[in-house]
Amino acid sequence: MPAKTNDPAKKTWLPVPLHSDFPIQNIPFGVFLTREDVITIGTRIGDHAIDLGALHQLGYFEGIPLTDDIFLQDTLNDFISDGKKTWRLVRNRISEIFDKNNATLQHNEEHKKIVLFTMDEIEMQLPVLIGDYTDFYSSKEHATNVGKMFRDPENALLPNWLHIPVGYHGRSSTIVPSGTPIYRPIGQTFPKGAETPVFGPSKLVDFELEMAFITTDANVLGESIPVDEAEDYIFGMVLFNDWSARDIQKWEYVPLGPFLAKSFASSISPWIVTMDALEPFRVESPKQEPTPMPYLQQNGKKSFDIHLQVDIAPENDEPTTVSKSNFKYMYWTMAQQLAHHTINGCKINSGDMMGSGTISGPTSDSYGSMLELAWQGTKPLTLKNGQTRKFIEDGDTVTIKGHCEKNGIRIGFGEVSSKLLPPFKSKTK
Repeated sequence: MPAKTNDPAKKTWLPVPLHSDFPIQNIPFGVFLTREDVITIGTRIGDHAIDLGALHQLGYFEGIPLTDDIFLQDTLNDFISDGKKTWRLVRNRISEIFDKNNATLQHNEEHKKIVLFTMDEIEMQLPVLIGDYTDFYSSKEHATNVGKMFRDPENALLPNWLHIPVGYHGRSSTIVPSGTPIYRPIGQTFPKGAETPVFGPSKLVDFELEMAFITTDANVLGESIPVDEAEDYIFGMVLFNDWSARDIQKWEYVPLGPFLAKSFASSISPWIVTMDALEPFRVESPKQEPTPMPYLQQNGKKSFDIHLQVDIAPENDEPTTVSKSNFKYMYWTMAQQLAHHTINGCKINSGDMMGSGTISGPTSDSYGSMLELAWQGTKPLTLKNGQTRKFIEDGDTVTIKGHCEKNGIRIGFGEVSSKLLPPFKSKTK
C-alpha cells in the first residue's frame, strides 16, 4: 500500500498559511478537547483541527477496516496498535477528502460544521497513554561535551559509547503536553565546597533539546526486532524537552544513573508526525567508527533532516533563540535504538516512547542544553533584553520548534513550549 500523501503538487481546499508546519502532505495525529468538551482523535491541516471521530461516524472512512470507536477514544494507542497498513490507509483517505479537487466534504456545510475546528477552539491533550519511556544518549557531540566537563577531556566518551546506544528507563507519569507549566524540583544536592549534602530547590534547571518516537506493538517477550525492520514499528515522532536538574543529577547519578533529576517533568509536542510524512527528508547518518556489531548494522538513509530551534523567553518579554540544531547529527539512529532495546527480548508496546537524548551539533550555537551553551555556567548567554542566563530561571518559557523543508514542502511538528514555575506549594500548607 503506497503512501499517496507526499506529492509536493497536492493542494487542499482548506486555507494553509505560508510556512505552515501542517500542509496536506503532513497529516499528523493528535488528541484534543472540542468546543463541546468532547475528547476526540484528530489531525490538522493549516490552522484547522479535524475531528476524525466525526469523520468516521459520517462514513468518510468506508472501506477501511476500523472499529466504530477507534477515533472516539482519549488516546491513540488502539489506532497505533492497528499497524502501519491501517495508518497509511487512513492518511491516504484524509488526503483524498481534503484534496482541492474533491467536493464531497468541501461542499457539505453541515458536515464541515461538525468536523472542522479552528485551533483556538480546541485544547490539545497528551496524544498517547505512555506505558513505558526510555531515554537514550545518542548524540556524540553532546556526550563528548559532557565528558569533557565532568571526566577526562582526552577520553570524553566512556568505553561503551561507540558500541551501544546507551539509554535508561525513565518515568512516564510526568510526561506532559506542550503548554503545561513545570515546577522547579526540590531535592538533594552537593554544592561545590560543601562538606555534606543540602536539601532545597534545584539551582541548575536545564532544558534538553530532544525528539522522541512512538512505537506500536512490536514483539513478544523474548523476541528481538531486526534493525532493518525496526522502522515498521515506529508510528511517528514528536518534539521533546526532557527537563533536567543538573545539580540533583550530579549528586545522585552514581552508580545507577538518572533518577529524580529527570523524573520531575518531560514535555512533548502534541501532534505526532508519522514516518510516512518524514520519508522525503531522509539523509545519511554520521559514519560510525568502529563498525557496530552485526545486529546494529544498517543500510540506507536512516536519519532525517529535521531543523530544530530553542527559544528562551523571560516572563512578559520577547524570546531569544539560543540554539539551532538538527536531528541528522544523531550518531545512533532510531532503528538502531529500537533494535538494541529489544536485543535482550524486551517487549515493546503500543504507545511506548523513546527519547533521542540531547541533540547537539558540532558548533557552539547548535548545542542542545544550557549546560553546554553556557558551558557549565562559565559562558552565560545574553538574552535580547540584556539579561543573562546560565540555566533556566523561574518565569522563563522554553520553546522548541522543528521542521523539515524540501522541494517547497515544509513538514513541521509545531512546538513544545513550557514555562518554569517556582517550586510547588501545597494549598493545605
